[in-house]
This record gives sequence, C-alpha cells and structure tokens, in this order.
Amino acid sequence: MSLNVLMILADEHHASLLSCCGHPQVKTPNLDRFAASGIRFTNAYTQNPICTPSRTSILSGQYCHNHLIYGLSGPSNQLPSNLLREFQRAGYRTAALGKTHLPNYPRNWIADDVELFDDAYADEHGRLGRSAFLEYLESIGMRHLEDSYYNPDHYGPGRSISFDAMVSELPYEHTHERFHARRALGFIDQEPDLPFCIQLNFQKPHHPLLPQQQFWDMYPEDIELPETFDLQPTHRPPHFQVMWQKYREYAFTYTKEGDSFEDRARRAWRGTLACISQIDDVFGHVMDHLEHSGRLDNTIVIYGSDHGCYHTIHGLQEKTPGICSDAVCRVPMIWRVPGLKPQVSDALVENVDITPTLLSVCGLKPLLSADGMDLSALLRGEVQSIKEEAVTENALAKSIRWDKYRYVHYPNVMFSGQDHGELYDLDADPLEKVNLYHQPDCQHLVEQGRGRLLDWLIRTTQVRHRSPLKMPDVDVDWNSGGAFSATNDCPEQLLYL
Repeated sequence: MSLNVLMILADEHHASLLSCCGHPQVKTPNLDRFAASGIRFTNAYTQNPICTPSRTSILSGQYCHNHLIYGLSGPSNQLPSNLLREFQRAGYRTAALGKTHLPNYPRNWIADDVELFDDAYADEHGRLGRSAFLEYLESIGMRHLEDSYYNPDHYGPGRSISFDAMVSELPYEHTHERFHARRALGFIDQEPDLPFCIQLNFQKPHHPLLPQQQFWDMYPEDIELPETFDLQPTHRPPHFQVMWQKYREYAFTYTKEGDSFEDRARRAWRGTLACISQIDDVFGHVMDHLEHSGRLDNTIVIYGSDHGCYHTIHGLQEKTPGICSDAVCRVPMIWRVPGLKPQVSDALVENVDITPTLLSVCGLKPLLSADGMDLSALLRGEVQSIKEEAVTENALAKSIRWDKYRYVHYPNVMFSGQDHGELYDLDADPLEKVNLYHQPDCQHLVEQGRGRLLDWLIRTTQVRHRSPLKMPDVDVDWNSGGAFSATNDCPEQLLYL
C-alpha cells in the first residue's frame, strides 16, 4: 500500500515557539502530542527568510541561488519540477491549499501539478482577491471580516500590515485555516482508496496578529515579554539597529490612552502566542480526522514553517532584517512516518531536504534537479547526522550554521565599505546576545565560517552550461548537493562541472 503525504506549513513560526521545545509560555498541546509520536528535528533551517523563495526551495528541493527566486511571487515558467508534480506523475492525487505564496507569473508554478489548487487569496494566474475562500466569505456575508493582511482596513486605518494585535471578528469556523483544513480533509475522503499528497498552508502566526477570542484568552494581558526584548543591539550590524529603533517609533494601530511601548509590544507578543495556539488547534482537528478515518497509520505527516519571525524577540516585530537571527532562520520540522520510532534529533537539516526525503520514503524516483539530501537514514535512527552545514541566504547576505556556530556574512558594499558580520556560539549563547565576529581570539572561527560558506556556494551551484571539452571520469551525486569525487589524475578539469 502506498504511503500518503500531508505537509502542513505555518507561516513565520520560529522553532522555539513550541511547548515541546521547552518554551515556557506558548501552549501547543496538539503539536506536542504529535512531536511525541514522531521525529522532531531541533536544528532545522530555512533556505530564505521570506515566503516565496523559501516555499520554492521546499517544493523544488533547490537552494535559492539555483532556482533564483529571491523576492515575493515572480516568474514561474523557468522553475524546475516540484514535489507535487513528481507525486502526480506517480499516480497520487495532489492538492495545494491555503497560503501557497509561490511564483505565479504567468501562472502559478504548481497549478497544473495538482487536482485541487486552492490558494487562499489568489487564483492560479496570481490575481489577488480571487479564490474559493474569499468567494465563500462573500456568500455568507463575511468578506469584510476576513482577518489577513489582504483586508487591513476593517481592523485598523491604512493599507499596511499592522504589527499590533487584537481579537479577530471572523467566527472561528470561517477562518482561512479552518476552511482549508476542511477542504483538505474533504479531498482525502473523496477518493479514499487512492493515495494523496497534499500541502496545507496556514497563514498564522504571520501578521496581522488577529487570533480568535478563545486563544487570546489563553494568555494574560500582562504576559512577560521575551528576555531579549530590551537588549540593546550594539552587537548587531547597522541595518538591524535601524530597524530596532524604527520599531520603537512605530505607531501601533490599537494604541489606547496611557499605553507604554512595552504595553503595545506585550499585546503583540500575546497575539503571536495566541495565533500559534490557534493553528495548533486546527492541526489537532486535522490529526483527529486522520486517526478516526483510519488513514493515520499509512500517512506521512510533516509539520514545519517557511521561516521564523522576530515577534518582539530581540526587540523587533516582523522578519526584517531576517537573516541576522536564528529566530528567523531556524524553523520547526516534525515528521511522523508510519512504522518509525519517535525520536528527537539535533542533526542539522534544511527545508530543502523535505522533497528528496519524501520521494525516497515513498519509493519514488529521486528528483535529479534537487539540491537537498535524503534524510531517510536520520528518520530511521540509523545515523546521527547527514550534513555538516545549513545555510539561509538572501541575494547578498548569507548565514551558515555548522557545529555549534552560526556565521552571517555581509559584503562590505552593504555598509559603505565597513566590515560587519555576525558570529555566535549557540551552545554558550542560544539567544545570540554576544557577537564574536570582531573578537581577536575568534578570528579563526570567522575565517572558518567564511571558508565554509564559500565552499558550500561553489559546491552546490548547479551549472546549466558546461565546457564542450572532454570531461574527466568523475562520479557526480547530484542528490547529495552535487558532491563529486575524481577518479583520474586531472582534478583541475573538475572546474568544468
């Protein structure tokens, strides 16, 4: 019997914000129970700190410097194959629902690879405001209560995304997450004898922070702010310091007379945790349905996120400037695979590994264009690690995690020729309070990080056109990040790979 696949992605859910990860405030009972029955990776990293590039990496299995998507939305016609296309070719029923936020010009990248394409806010041609969800809200007279960033006017003045938080006025059963969860489960039940591969995408805890009342009430009004909220960012690069100051000057949408800055930030933090508890509840509904319908025992379920977010951690609110912090780069990744024992793994893994691993576990052909690695041996507990580094990249800045260190490289041109960078010892300093980049006794680590990053970039870059010269006899394993080994005496000719 074929294994089914259900991938559930939240938006902007940082890895630490789960109670099973030891967070003292957030309440996530359903995800905790799921993690206890599956394989939880504590060191999983996103490929990019914004939505579209990260989601493209997840489905293609490619690093950003290979698929070349670094902005939101964008062209789709030059992209490689993807997870859903490969499963569809193998006879699976496929669906993509919720906030997919993928390249969509001239047509959404995955629209033809699924039987059911149901983006929450746009049609298959990328036209905003046209979707089954929005039509549904129109039909019940609640379109004006829709609580995403595509409807800012009802929840405050202006057309920008608010960093503030308040209770949503949209009834819970009509929210985007509940609507698309019902659509996903209906799709599963429609053809119970056929295998399925579904990506279900939740918007929360992405801003705006508009949770339901029942989840808002789970957290006190005087909730304690994150430990690093008031930490002066003198150890951070200039653009981080600028954003830190701008947040303190931000005009919060729901400010009340007498509110201090801490009061406003505390409200946003409360809204963040409430939004996470809300998606935890929806996740519980989905898992309960799979169990009661008898499909849980032959379904791979993955919970993860496209990237993290500051959410008042380090005194910032959104994800900009994202690559600076582990709070944005590290994401939750929990797998439940039928027949495999639960475990907690501290191995370095990346979102780019999800597609190659799913293809492998389900017995499908490998995707030769993918950069990610097959994590099957990790899932089975046969090895302790598979890769030595994990990289998050923007078009300019790039962050690499290896061993216990995280190094961030900024080209000098970003700061008018000044040398700025970041280096953290995450074992000794998990909250990244002490930047070691300029410390004299840490320069060997800076050089090691820079060298590792350069080696990674050269080693993983896919060459689309090669020299016509005779190639050396080499063995190239494109499914393990393009690693190769020479079997002749001409190693210099490897430059043509």
